[in-house]
Amino acid sequence: TLDCLREGALCRTTASTRMNSVSSRSHAIFTVNLQFERAIASISKPDTNIRQHIRAKIHFVDLAGSESLKRTGATGQRAKEGISINSGLLVLGNVISILGDPMKKGAHVPYRDSKLTRLLQDSLGGNSRTLMIACISPVDRDFSETKSTLNYAQRARNIRNRVKVNQDKHSRQIVQLQMEIERLRVLVDKNEHLSSVRKLLFYYYET
Repeated sequence: TLDCLREGALCRTTASTRMNSVSSRSHAIFTVNLQFERAIASISKPDTNIRQHIRAKIHFVDLAGSESLKRTGATGQRAKEGISINSGLLVLGNVISILGDPMKKGAHVPYRDSKLTRLLQDSLGGNSRTLMIACISPVDRDFSETKSTLNYAQRARNIRNRVKVNQDKHSRQIVQLQMEIERLRVLVDKNEHLSSVRKLLFYYYET
């Protein structure tokens, strides 16, 4: 996993601007897909377990900072990259604002307005927990960018998602059927036991 992360980091484009000698020229997303089994004890057979498949996905996202072309002095390809970065951040900001506003619950969320938000759709408004770390500058001249970043983080803080376990659909159906079989088996065993007791009582009553 770490080798894949290092390889991806090496492929990421960086360049020098007036504000940063090693400026990231794109956003980066590193995704880890997880799948594991959970054993559920059988009711009628304690030594037997029912297998349940659980799926999860983790996005690690490094957002490039917003750029002022006037301050960075970027031109040509660097300027195009800066505009693309700002465009993605703007759409992400709009998405976060809608998701974090209780008054806009049920409103259209423009995930498709940016590749970035399309990739992060299930991490923002889906079945997930989201943690955002905002990086800011202590320098006075960066006040505008710092204020913008803090406002961004404040809006992201307002997002509330209800998280539940992601279970494979077919696995869930199998587990439900297996548990129903277990329940019926226990019920049949109880009925057979009651039937035996009735027969025994009837026998003693007759004799």
